Amino acid sequence: MNHSPSSRRRIGLAIIVLVFASLANAANVELLGAGASFPYPLYSKMFDVYHKKYGVRINYQSIGSGGGIRQLESRSIDFGASDAVITDEKLQKMPGSVLHVPTCLGAVVVTYNLPGNPELRLGPDVLAEIFLGKIKRWNDSRIVAINPNAKLPKDKIMVVHRSDGSGTTFIFTDYLSKVSPEWKKSVGAGKSVKWPAGLGAKGNEGVSGLVKQTRGSIGYCELAYALHNNLPQALIKNEKGHWIRPTIESISLAAQVEIPSDARVSLTNTGAGKGYPISSFTWILLYQEQNYDKRPKDKAKTLVDLLWWMTHDGQKHCAPLDYAPLSDAAVKRAEEILKSVVYDGDQIRK
Repeated sequence: MNHSPSSRRRIGLAIIVLVFASLANAANVELLGAGASFPYPLYSKMFDVYHKKYGVRINYQSIGSGGGIRQLESRSIDFGASDAVITDEKLQKMPGSVLHVPTCLGAVVVTYNLPGNPELRLGPDVLAEIFLGKIKRWNDSRIVAINPNAKLPKDKIMVVHRSDGSGTTFIFTDYLSKVSPEWKKSVGAGKSVKWPAGLGAKGNEGVSGLVKQTRGSIGYCELAYALHNNLPQALIKNEKGHWIRPTIESISLAAQVEIPSDARVSLTNTGAGKGYPISSFTWILLYQEQNYDKRPKDKAKTLVDLLWWMTHDGQKHCAPLDYAPLSDAAVKRAEEILKSVVYDGDQIRK
């Protein structure tokens, strides 16, 4: 059937009106998120770009992975963020089925403050002994043995760790539990652990800030925070015996593993020959069924659209901020997970 010029104009105007109406609806939605500080620099950039492009306001609070999971459980936010997967036991206690959407890759680095900040190598046994409080001074023979060219002071070592529930802590303690039987037995892995030594600070910001201010200190934080504060990062010996510097490339290489259907996978000490051994995905957490607590469908769709953008177009913002982008396999998993999100049983993203 042929349309007259006037009817074609009316159809065109109708399409434009629908598009603008859709954008207006999105612009009226505000999404609330909370959780990990690990990806906060990247999320801040992504959310700012997305707001300018689509008008969607995203309020994200960097309160730590543990806090994000608690707020998701209470359904006081639209999405949580964590660098530690929710355990099977905890998933059973959540009020609905929770999905993990991988958004990027990052590294937990070991950073320190010494005169001249020499490049240091720290093997898994030495690292565990330091954080157990058993190696107490920087000129200890075990540190000197693997750093013969570094000028190490006799200063006492001050360990800095997280004071809040943290996915960054989970990644670090998960690694130590894999490489040190003593650590596994006496401390273990978790978002919050009973530290044998040191001072606590809140967030990646707090740990990196305290290390920067304190001579003789050593701590752990996400790579971007160490770089932002001009702090050195130790080379860590991986499972294959190679000394690995944390870089976007070595983080990406650590992720060359099979990704399960729910994307819940650990990347610490994976055995990748050139992979950095304290690497991890970070995830956005959301409920699979989005129709809860009188939640409008347009908000659910806006959330899924945001996460789709983050795992596709938004990936170009990863590398400039020192995060590794998702691999093709990880993007495919993210797509499958996002396509499983429903509203009242109906698929949101077809």
